[in-house]
Order: sequence, then C-alpha cells, then structure tokens
Amino acid sequence: MTQTHHSRPLSPHLQIYRPQISSVLSIMHRITGLILSAGSALLVAWLWAAAYNGSYFECWQQFFTSTLGCILLIGWSAAFYYHLGNGIRHLFWDMGRGFDLKNLTRSGLAVLAFAATATAITWWCILCPEAGA
Repeated sequence: MTQTHHSRPLSPHLQIYRPQISSVLSIMHRITGLILSAGSALLVAWLWAAAYNGSYFECWQQFFTSTLGCILLIGWSAAFYYHLGNGIRHLFWDMGRGFDLKNLTRSGLAVLAFAATATAITWWCILCPEAGA
C-alpha cells in the first residue's frame, strides 16, 4: 500500500487553543468524577471498618481527623458540590438551554460559586456546630 502525502494541515494540538471556561470546566468535571470514585472507595472501607473491625475503624478515624485527612475530606466535598452543580448544568444543556456564550459563561461561574459556597457552609457547620445551634 502506498502512502500519499496531502498538503492539508493537521488538527491543532490542545496546546494551540487558549483555555476557555467551557473546556476547563469540562476537564474539571471529569477530574471530580475520578476524585469522587476514589472517595467512594475510601467511604466503603470506612463503613466496612465501622461494621466489622473496631481497630481498623479507629485507624480510619485517626486518619480522617488528621490534617491530611481533613484536606482530603474538604477536597472530596468540594468535588461533590462541583460535580453536582455541573451535572445540573448539563441537565439544562440536555433540554437545549444555555448554549449561547453569555449563558455558558454565567452558568459556569455559577457552578464555581455554588461549589465554593456549599463547601464553605458545609465545613463551617462541621467545624463550628455550636454556631448553628
């Protein structure tokens, strides 16, 4: 089989494109899905330990109350709220709404604001329970 050379340009690589809010949020949606999967595996391990092995449960409790554990829990909750907000955004897209550039940008910023606010409120309620009483 002979190979023919065409003078047409190749498709540009991702490094050629300037990141746009829609592309960045799409990548973040995929990354948060992976983070949520990893967090779910740890949740299953924690629940198994709570049900079947008190010493393992105590180890998990110590891990989740450590600095690293708290950072991971905050990250997982932020990933959850972002993935939830962006999933709702996708539901509107499935109905054919919000595809114009103005609404695309607004809804993306709204998802980011929702994720940040919901994460902050969640952790404020967890870390300062007496304030909510």
